[in-house]
Amino acid sequence: MKNFFYIQLIVMISISAYSQNNSTFDEKLANELGADDYGMKTYIFCILKTGKNNTASDTEKQKLFEGHMQNINRLANEKKLVVAGPFMKNERNYRGIFIFNCATIEEAQELVNSDPAVKENLLEAELTPLYCSAALMKTNEIHNIISKIKL
Repeated sequence: MKNFFYIQLIVMISISAYSQNNSTFDEKLANELGADDYGMKTYIFCILKTGKNNTASDTEKQKLFEGHMQNINRLANEKKLVVAGPFMKNERNYRGIFIFNCATIEEAQELVNSDPAVKENLLEAELTPLYCSAALMKTNEIHNIISKIKL
């Protein structure tokens, strides 16, 4: 019994030695961003790939991608889309990413289906949950401050 007590004491001391409180913790900001105790939250990560539609004319593609950009801006303004961006040329047919501020694949699927380029199968979406810093929620706000030209 004495050994058990000493083992528990050593474990408790070890845990307290490695876990430290953050002296700069901002509870109000953490709550605003939906952060857990680790400053993290769940998002849905989306990889956009080249879709199967290869019959669209250049004019149709231009119109669909204009709608794609309008949809990105709308979702960002609604705080549903926290990160979006294109990939550079690659051999995997990856076109870009979205990181959605939602907790379920189903909700993210509805959001991605609102994209005209996805609807017309110019782009195809692959979705998966992501556990990442809640600070991503500030990406659009910061981007608006640092970009000279609005897309």
